Amino acid sequence: MGLVSPAFAKTYKPTRTMRGGSNNYRPNAPMVDKLGDGFWISGKVRQAGNGAPLSGVRIQIWAATTIGGEREPRNHGSVLTARDGSYRMEMMQIVPNFGQPHAHLAYDDAAFETVFLRPVMKSARDTSLKVDFVLKHA
Repeated sequence: MGLVSPAFAKTYKPTRTMRGGSNNYRPNAPMVDKLGDGFWISGKVRQAGNGAPLSGVRIQIWAATTIGGEREPRNHGSVLTARDGSYRMEMMQIVPNFGQPHAHLAYDDAAFETVFLRPVMKSARDTSLKVDFVLKHA
């Protein structure tokens, strides 16, 4: 007992790029510890198929915040995933842009297929956003 039958094992499907996800994208955004205070973006990055956590994966994050729009260089940064595939970045509060509060996230290194995401927040008062990636080998 305790073993999961392969017939019941979860299969992780690759995350698809979202429309508008690459807007104002800047290749090779700098690695940063944080982009401000008060708003957290976090998530987990897994491999398509088996769902294994991916460590050392570069995730880029940018958004319109209280200090400026999506093109503002201080609103662009990258983080690496931890051993368990998790990532986390603190930044300034995200504000509505084109009527919706949203962030942009990207995976664009060579090992996996490129993915651009544009998740919309439920409310402009939210102070966190969780965004997971499932990456497929290129």
